[in-house]
Amino acid sequence: MTMTLPQAPSRRKILKAGLAVLAAPTIIRSAGAAEERVIYANTWGGSMEETEFVAYFDPFTEKTGIKIRPVAPMSFSKLKAQVTSGNYEWDLSSTGSTEFHQAVHEGLLEPIDWSSVDKKATEGLIRGNGHGIANMSLGTALVYRKDKFPNGGPQSWADFWDVKKFPGTRALYDRSYAVLSFALLADGVPKDKLYPLDLDRGFKKLDEIKPHIKVWWKEGSQSQQLLRDGEVDMMPMWNARAEELIDRGVPVQIVWNGAQSEMGTWFVPKGNPRAKLAWELIAFCTEPQRQAVYCTRFPYGPSNPKAFEFIKPADARKMPTSPEYKDMIFEPDSEWLASRMSPLRDRWSQWLAS
Repeated sequence: MTMTLPQAPSRRKILKAGLAVLAAPTIIRSAGAAEERVIYANTWGGSMEETEFVAYFDPFTEKTGIKIRPVAPMSFSKLKAQVTSGNYEWDLSSTGSTEFHQAVHEGLLEPIDWSSVDKKATEGLIRGNGHGIANMSLGTALVYRKDKFPNGGPQSWADFWDVKKFPGTRALYDRSYAVLSFALLADGVPKDKLYPLDLDRGFKKLDEIKPHIKVWWKEGSQSQQLLRDGEVDMMPMWNARAEELIDRGVPVQIVWNGAQSEMGTWFVPKGNPRAKLAWELIAFCTEPQRQAVYCTRFPYGPSNPKAFEFIKPADARKMPTSPEYKDMIFEPDSEWLASRMSPLRDRWSQWLAS
């Protein structure tokens, strides 16, 4: 079964034309604000945000009349600050399974409002003991510029670490547990033996590559710019961002061997006065047709398996959920990481600054 996908409007042009002020962070201070027919959605910005408007936000507004205002980027520290202060700049967000489980562990999230969410329709998608709903599977894979390696580029994290065999500029993702996993894989640890992470071994391996890292990137659009402009030759990158570069004619290659696949999850900050509206939007975003539109345009894997009924096989092969990548990728142990993320972030920050 197939469906006709809408053409993407230029969200940037629209925002610049009249929504820029409304899109800016707005503090919600009272329960009365919950009556407003507007939702502030925390996004990752860039083309990912544009695709969310095409697949989710604009159709939701058309259906309900509730307007969506984006606030970017995602920040775990901002989530914590909002819940602590009671002042909310945004009403819902989505993040990877590791940070989501940390938020559950620290009591930062609202439980699902079952008056707004159909339990039967979301069966199998509930996460964190009823505090979130699975969104999409995101792959972080090694990506390199083919024009820099005409005879074939790095095919593993061990190759990425081999600066003599594969000379060139490098970038790494400023995400502790993901990069530590890549370091351990480069050091010979099998994918199924990564957890519990041997942090000392991982940081020791990172010491080897640190002098060769030009940029520690933080946002998806930044990672695209680095490769597109030839500022770096190889880096770990979110798979949909890399596919977007390929579609635009940038000569890059995705290496799925050793890629991390992590399920994103929708959630609402604890105490948010717009929680009911936020859960209505999240429920809409889990519908298979909506996820099919999103994942066809931006090839992360849908959380709702019924979405594949609306996705062409050629598009499905671009997603980390494709069966052909099953033996190549790994998933982080989010439960193990949840209670350890705060001290790990501190150690990571100290190591980067040293």
